Amino acid sequence: MKTKDTGSDPKFASKTNAEESPALNELFKDGIADLYWAENHLVKALPKMISAATADSLKKAITSHLEETKTHVTRLEQVFELLGEKAIAKKCDAMEGLTKEAEGIVEETPPGTATRDVGIILASQKVEHYEIASYGGLHQLAITLGLTDVADILAQTLEEEKEADTKLTTIAENEINYNAAEEA
Repeated sequence: MKTKDTGSDPKFASKTNAEESPALNELFKDGIADLYWAENHLVKALPKMISAATADSLKKAITSHLEETKTHVTRLEQVFELLGEKAIAKKCDAMEGLTKEAEGIVEETPPGTATRDVGIILASQKVEHYEIASYGGLHQLAITLGLTDVADILAQTLEEEKEADTKLTTIAENEINYNAAEEA
């Protein structure tokens, strides 16, 4: 007989702590180091997207997210501190690939066009979705490891990444996609 899932608690709601789960804790710290590299990389990559964008709304959204990204770097440094670790970045191959793809889109689309802006939005949303998946998974893992303060920090950034993704969707839906469709 199948029981009804209430959605309130996981079936196996056992929590652990970092000392009891050294392998899980190492995986968690590795994920934090990966995100730290990714966020620092974005601080360098986002200005290129800002200068390549045409629409003021897109430039403003990416500029705003650049400032948030700098805050995300600082928060990850706080996470390292809470973990009693030195803030060390581990190269994130996924973020490197996503930013290279974004650069390719800029190179392959005509400057000053809404089509380029659409490409920038698509590339930016791929980045956001990667970050949402990473922060979401690490947030849940922090809860499992009993790292409540760390989980709270990750949850805050996760919400900002979701908001950035929503903002990009709104800009595309309300303006840029239509402008691109009218280009010759």
